[in-house]
Amino acid sequence: MMRVIDTYPAIASAYEGTTFCFERWKGYMDSLLPDASSLFVSDVEQCLETGKFTWGQDYLPVLNAVMLHDGLREKAHASFCRATGHLERSIYDRFGKGLDVNIVFCLGLCNAAGWVTEYQGKKTVFLGIEKIMELNWCGIDDMYGLLYHELGHVYQAQYGVLHRTFSAHADRMLWQLFTEGIAMYFEQMLIGDPNYYHQDQDGWKSWCDDHFNEIKADFDRDLKTMTSDSQRYFGDWVSYNGHGDVGYYLGCRFVRFILSAHKLDEIISFDLDTVAQFYHEFIRFPE
Repeated sequence: MMRVIDTYPAIASAYEGTTFCFERWKGYMDSLLPDASSLFVSDVEQCLETGKFTWGQDYLPVLNAVMLHDGLREKAHASFCRATGHLERSIYDRFGKGLDVNIVFCLGLCNAAGWVTEYQGKKTVFLGIEKIMELNWCGIDDMYGLLYHELGHVYQAQYGVLHRTFSAHADRMLWQLFTEGIAMYFEQMLIGDPNYYHQDQDGWKSWCDDHFNEIKADFDRDLKTMTSDSQRYFGDWVSYNGHGDVGYYLGCRFVRFILSAHKLDEIISFDLDTVAQFYHEFIRFPE
């Protein structure tokens, strides 16, 4: 069963005027979603511990911007309401299966526009309005793309295997390439466009198309030493030759390569060894 939780009406309570207040935010979050604040705080603390980001320079301005831009904030919320309106039926019509998931529109996710995690024993998609606004993903097309992508992770978790344990960084990054590719494919199927990427702004996809073989070779070369902290392929905060989120493009190309021989409901249960076998074929395959 899909449940939509919209905390938008209470977001202003997390501010003193237009200034974000952590204690007020914690009260807002925990009153609506008990203990959820600890999930968000832990995620932010882990990023701050790397030394790459600071609260005052990287997080607080993004949170403060939410109350400074009424039109953009209201646009993001209206898009969320519209995107979730017939969502359950759209997924069932396309894939013949439903999803057991909470979808939460809220403030304070910080590190991503969307995040799939376990909350109170149920898969939950959190969508963070502050990051959505920062990325200017407030329109309906971007909201569809973001939401569908996160639900692609839920689909793999519910009907296959999303999370595995790895001892080597390279294995973890290869698995991320695979799972993000599945979510990207799921997103495209629901949109109805195999060339759709919600990251496609300012010629992003055309650039990726033109540099596909270069991206593929560099990712493979980097994979030997890549870690979550050193990678340059996943996230708007990292850059591969001046472009962010290139790993989502590469992951989707990889998954579509696998899908030339297998169905989606088969590959979402692949183990790492099987994924690695296809990856080596994908890297060698000339395009």
